[in-house]
Amino acid sequence: MPLQFHRSVRDMEIWSASSHGFSFVISFESPGGSGFHGRSGYLASWRPLHKNQAAIKIGGSPFGTLAEAEGACRNMIEHLALP
Repeated sequence: MPLQFHRSVRDMEIWSASSHGFSFVISFESPGGSGFHGRSGYLASWRPLHKNQAAIKIGGSPFGTLAEAEGACRNMIEHLALP
């Protein structure tokens, strides 16, 4: 099953998807303004869906575009879902 991201929070730039027992979240961060603060860009992370474990940032984050962050998540699920 491919990852299909959907907007998770109405007034914030946060997208989520899950597949193969893993949860992925992409959030937009910027140094100022409302929302998450950090380096400007799209931060992608993952964690096991059914374990109480902290999220792990995907290498390369923050990404310049949402599409780049989604692509990094898709690459990560291919690696994580290997038999």
